[in-house]
Amino acid sequence: MAAGFIDCHCHISAEEFAEDVGDVIKRAKEAGVKALVSVTEHADEFEKVIQLHKRYPDFVVPCFGIHPFQGCAPQLQQHSVTMQDLEPALPFFQKYKDEIAAVGEIGLDFTPWYAPHSEQRDEQQRVFRSQLDIAKQLGLPVVSHQTSNSHKVMTLYSIPEHSLHCRFASFPEGIRGIQHALLHNFAGKPSVAMEGVQAGYFFSFPPAVSRNEQRVKLVKQIPLEHICLETDSPALGLDKEVRNEPKNITISCEYIAKVKGVTPERVAEISTQNALKLFPRIHRTVKCLQEAL
Repeated sequence: MAAGFIDCHCHISAEEFAEDVGDVIKRAKEAGVKALVSVTEHADEFEKVIQLHKRYPDFVVPCFGIHPFQGCAPQLQQHSVTMQDLEPALPFFQKYKDEIAAVGEIGLDFTPWYAPHSEQRDEQQRVFRSQLDIAKQLGLPVVSHQTSNSHKVMTLYSIPEHSLHCRFASFPEGIRGIQHALLHNFAGKPSVAMEGVQAGYFFSFPPAVSRNEQRVKLVKQIPLEHICLETDSPALGLDKEVRNEPKNITISCEYIAKVKGVTPERVAEISTQNALKLFPRIHRTVKCLQEAL
């Protein structure tokens, strides 16, 4: 496949890759991956992903974001995100505004055992909206997480202007809509997905989707011109007990090709074109991709 693949959503700065990240990247390149769009979930990951970008400047494309759940490290109890989780991350958005390619992974997740109270859900929305403000100010796309909140996420994207009071003077109040967004591992209703298609958003699916027959209708309905490839590694591989890696992007590609009734080469070509539209800064990282297309 001349165009290669772009993994539009992975966590290469995750602790699971700390011991052998070089080997992981080597295997990804051997599988035809041309770039990793590496999202973050916590403020303490920001410098890690920047260092990986410096170590692999033609391959790792860094993003900054605060996930709706925090405290994923083994020694910390997971909790619904608060503005206090976002605050220490804010200076990094400004410091590295020219290096990052997107704001992500951000979003909403109202899973009852993590966000059972309306106050927690309201706080998640404040954090989400604040990061939408940042993306708008920096002119960057967003990469979002959503579970049963797909419609709510897209509603917040498309709000013409919101009146949320922003505590941080460096980021202006009000977003006038998010035009470029990737809804990763999308699991919403096809009707909701089509609203996203109409808005110009993109959708991506990890290897684990091939285990879920309920996604067939969804993947079939979303036009290929709005689909990107992802692994969400180290999570969401074919086997829940085995660490997922970016090299497994081929599984996502082959699954989408099968559902769509097209060749894997076609999916690789179009999804790479989509990724370049969604993340313009990939051009600076992988200059050979556009020539291959």
